[in-house]
Amino acid sequence: MAGTRDHGVWKLAGVALLAFGFAFSMVPLYRLACQKVFGVRLEQGPVVDAGRQAPGERWVTVQFDGAVNSKLPWKFAPEQQRMRVQVGRQYQALYFARNGAGRAIVGNAVPSVAPARASGYFNKTECFCFTAQTLEPGESRDMPVRFIVDPALPADIKTITLSYTFFKNDTLTAALAAGKGQAGAVRAAP
Repeated sequence: MAGTRDHGVWKLAGVALLAFGFAFSMVPLYRLACQKVFGVRLEQGPVVDAGRQAPGERWVTVQFDGAVNSKLPWKFAPEQQRMRVQVGRQYQALYFARNGAGRAIVGNAVPSVAPARASGYFNKTECFCFTAQTLEPGESRDMPVRFIVDPALPADIKTITLSYTFFKNDTLTAALAAGKGQAGAVRAAP
C-alpha cells in the first residue's frame, strides 16, 4: 500500500513538473507564433543598433486599417487614419469597436503589417489583439495599441500599414451565452 502511494506521489510530481515546463514555454511559443504566423514581433522596447540612425533622425508614416468578418455584427475602425512617428519611440493608436447585436459576443483580432518586410520591425508592446474581446449588446469601446517602429527598419520603407480583422470567436461566445443562462454575467478575457 505504501509503495502504491509513493508511486502516486511520483506521478503527481511528474505531472506538476510537466505543467510547469509547459506554462514556462508558453511565452516564447506565443512570441514565435506571432512572429511566424502573423509577422509581428512582440518586444518590450526598441532594438537599437549603434550603426543605424538615432531614433530622432528618422520619421515614417503608419497607416491604420480595420475590418470585421461578415459573421461578426460589430463595427470596428481606427480612430485615426495615419500617424507620423519617429522610429525608436513608443506611440499609441486607438481603434473603436461597437457590438451591434442584441447579445454579448466575443471576438478576436488578427493583425497584419504591410509591407511584409516591415513586419519584423513593427513591435507591439500592448494590443487588444493579445486577448479575446467581449462586447455586451450595444457596448462601444476604445481599443488601444502601443507600438514602436524599430530604428533598424530598412531605409526604403517610408510607410507601414497596420491592419486588423476581427473574427467572431464562436466557442467563447457560446460559452458566454451558456454561462449567462446559468449563473449571470460571465466575461471572456478583457
